[in-house]
Amino acid sequence: MERRPGLVYVRYRDHVLYSRMDPAALSPQIREAVGWLIYEAPDYLVISWDRDAGPPSLRGGDPKASGLVLLRSDILELRRLNSS
Repeated sequence: MERRPGLVYVRYRDHVLYSRMDPAALSPQIREAVGWLIYEAPDYLVISWDRDAGPPSLRGGDPKASGLVLLRSDILELRRLNSS
């Protein structure tokens, strides 16, 4: 059986893009996501929330996958979920 990346729940601070507003009225937004943990580095992690259900291509990876690259300094909560 192929081992798939584990599911995670992540709560994080997200940057806010503003235009023609008073920036003093803004602050980072708290967001949350659920997805497969694809990669972990000391300062960031990568999660995918949409991917191919079939096996990867001959080159590996999934060119149509969607997800997030999150700085660990912006992560407020990271919880591994039971994926069975």
